[in-house]
Amino acid sequence: MAKSSASATWLSLVAVLWLQLGNGASSDFPLYSSNLKQLLSISQLHLNTLAFASDAGKLLAWVSGIAVVYLPSWAVLLIGAVIGLLGYGLQFITVGEALVPTAYWQVFLLSALTGNAACWVNTVCYEVCLKNFKSKARAAIGLSSSYSGLSAAAYAIIADAFLRPSPSQKAKAILLLNTVVPAVTVVLVLPMARVVSAEEVSLSDEEFVMLFAVAMATGVIAVLGSLLGMSAWVLWAFGVLLVVNIIAPVSAKFRETAQRQRVHNADEDRGKEEEWEHGKEEKKVAPSAMMRTLEFWLYFVGYLCGATVGLVYLNNLGQIVDSRGHSKTSAVVSLAFAFSFFGRCMVSLLDFACLRNKHEVRRPALMAGLTAAMAGAFCLLLNPRNLCLYVGNAVIGTCTGAITSAAASATSELFGTKFFGINHNIVVSNIPVGSFVFGFFAAFVYQKGENERGICMGAKCYETTFLVWGCLCILSTLLLFLLDFRTRRSRFLELKTVDV
Repeated sequence: MAKSSASATWLSLVAVLWLQLGNGASSDFPLYSSNLKQLLSISQLHLNTLAFASDAGKLLAWVSGIAVVYLPSWAVLLIGAVIGLLGYGLQFITVGEALVPTAYWQVFLLSALTGNAACWVNTVCYEVCLKNFKSKARAAIGLSSSYSGLSAAAYAIIADAFLRPSPSQKAKAILLLNTVVPAVTVVLVLPMARVVSAEEVSLSDEEFVMLFAVAMATGVIAVLGSLLGMSAWVLWAFGVLLVVNIIAPVSAKFRETAQRQRVHNADEDRGKEEEWEHGKEEKKVAPSAMMRTLEFWLYFVGYLCGATVGLVYLNNLGQIVDSRGHSKTSAVVSLAFAFSFFGRCMVSLLDFACLRNKHEVRRPALMAGLTAAMAGAFCLLLNPRNLCLYVGNAVIGTCTGAITSAAASATSELFGTKFFGINHNIVVSNIPVGSFVFGFFAAFVYQKGENERGICMGAKCYETTFLVWGCLCILSTLLLFLLDFRTRRSRFLELKTVDV
């Protein structure tokens, strides 16, 4: 392998981190949802429909899974960037600037378009991590997906630091950022976000530890920025991210030229690590075969009633905070997404630690434990105190992020990597289903408590919703434990494979 391979591989991971951070525009909907509701003069039910529209874009996510098989990574990234630019750009023009008359159905379709745009970028990110970091793919995927959990906080920081929007201009500011930031990010990292080689470069644990340390520092800055005032921390947040771009590839290059004696040991360790991955690599479960298994449906419904409930909660968080009379909606929303980042990063750290010690945490069991914690958090939110809001927020954000991160590697673990891009996008199609059903239920309960101005105030607005969501999380826990029981008997699922 060429001497530059290690540097190029690490640059590809750095590019993926930036892509995930800039590609989370769809997660910042709670930051401006209240203002959007006023601008469009719509009901809570219609507002939840817009949140569903963004998730509905994932129903066609499998198209990006097929595209990444036949097209180069740069082409798939550009398609996603163009789709997002059109979707958010037209929303900014019609809603933010009000230059042309805005029809509700137009905003709905544009929201669906932006939701699909994110799938194209995510698919490339997963593909790059799987192929460039074979034996450490779990850790790489978890680390990269962690940064998407910081997107909402990052967008809020940029908006408050540079645009300083008033509450009535919040939607305009965020839509402008959603238009510009993802497209610019794709263009900047386009040469680096690629599969470097069919072989795996020798990886250093120290470099992974360094990236984890930078990620955790970034998360801490985001939390402090949310609590203490965001604009003062913006330069620090992006300064830390710049360190990732500079140190990681330089470190890889230095290690490559000055510490070649470690390659032999790394190869020996990787032999055991690849033994873990052997079953996954051998399984080539096509989508049609996957969907005929009981394991898939346990996984699909378990995810639907767990992580998807958490995502619906985050989509409604702006209205939830407003209904409680809290004055710092953006700070609470940003804090929830910052904890989502820590949850994602926690899973990646766990995978990395287990890999070094040749142990494994079963994905279904981990996800079951996290959904159980979410059920407790929803019970805590029944208490109207602000402290309960913050604690419940932290738990749900952390668990939702952790499950989302774990699910990416769970799909490859359960059904192999051959058709990963298509299979995982089929799995996450549960998100629009849950967004539609659970979101509409929340809106229906909210509207029952509305006053003459169409606003609901008090704990009653979401009391029934929290009870139902908590029960769904309990159901998710049971289903995932059942999935764990079925897969625990053997190292890998005995599924009929389809060779291509």
